[in-house]
Amino acid sequence: MRRRLLGALVAVAVLAGSVTAAVALTGSEPPARRPDAGIGARTPTSGAPSASARTTDRDLAFGLSFGDSLTWMTDAERAGAMDDAEELGVHWLRVDLSWRNIQPDSPDRYLWERFDPVVEAARAHGLELLPTLSYTPRWAADPRCAGSGQACPPADSDRFAQFAREAAERYAPKGVHTWEIWNEPNIEPFWRTGPDAESYTALLRATATAVRSVDSDAYLLLGGLAAVNTVPAKQYVSHKTFLAELGRLGALKQVDAISYHPYTYPLLPSTRTATGTRFEDIDRTKDNLVDILARYGEPRMPVWLTETGAPTWSQGSAADSQTARDTSHVTPRLQAEIAKDTVAAAAATRAVRAVFWFSYRDGGPETPASRKSQHYGLTYADGRRKPAFDAFERAVRTYRAKHARRD
Repeated sequence: MRRRLLGALVAVAVLAGSVTAAVALTGSEPPARRPDAGIGARTPTSGAPSASARTTDRDLAFGLSFGDSLTWMTDAERAGAMDDAEELGVHWLRVDLSWRNIQPDSPDRYLWERFDPVVEAARAHGLELLPTLSYTPRWAADPRCAGSGQACPPADSDRFAQFAREAAERYAPKGVHTWEIWNEPNIEPFWRTGPDAESYTALLRATATAVRSVDSDAYLLLGGLAAVNTVPAKQYVSHKTFLAELGRLGALKQVDAISYHPYTYPLLPSTRTATGTRFEDIDRTKDNLVDILARYGEPRMPVWLTETGAPTWSQGSAADSQTARDTSHVTPRLQAEIAKDTVAAAAATRAVRAVFWFSYRDGGPETPASRKSQHYGLTYADGRRKPAFDAFERAVRTYRAKHARRD
């Protein structure tokens, strides 16, 4: 169940003959890889990938997506977050492993002590880590956007790959074998020079080669695709177009799974529509993600939902039902309903292998100045639980009970 990835930009309407061309572009495929038990070394029923996940019925994995927050918590806060993760029934923690955090000032100085506590805490709690290898220190950034923040891509993909190799060399002996390569490369906020599948492919190819050179058990995910329409003015390329472009370039031969971020609020993820929701884009709409994977020779490649959720605070009105219009966020009650339905919708979508809720805790108090992105948490900034915390926990427990009975 381990496969491979490259990347680049192309038209969506490339047909079956492209598969042969893609193989010709990339050469022979890497050997098939089997998944490793990883940090927790738990049985598949706890959420770790099973060796048969590509070809047979799967045990759905659950996780929390923390972004960069877990790295900067105190030891006590981090332990509390992991206690809550265990109570929720999740087995995976997605966290940024930012190059900018580890080598902020120069190529000669490493601050691994910033990320080491995250790995050690996960080991202590028997939880799996999904580090997102991402983001660029200013000294290594593309000069076109070096002053615009960490989402500027690197000037040299090989130098980013060197950082990734060193990360894998350090953490594979500690049980970290699953990696996501960048975040949302199909939108300008996370690829500041503008989405460019060829540039992302170069970074992906170099990084995949580097990581696997030091860890034969590495399991690699495509950088999570933002679920958006193509909007040239915003420099957005749709998830379907970008995936097709990567497929044409042979990128899928470098990864074991794709990752995708299907936010649907105020609609529930399981909602069926005439036009198609972001969740329906997985396998129900015209030219959906599964169809694109099949077109490029990967009909059984797993889909990991490495972010999904709904915010409970922003400017404007809050939706309390699926019929709400012109809303920026949802009520805590509707967030809880979405959390419950997310588990059911993921379980009912055969291609989905894992689902991560974004996020664990709000990034700040609810004030007129706070950003919507700060309020997707299952808990408030002060640690109080939202109704969604219990709803997600009950839904995961129900899924596990049904799965155990089926087995």
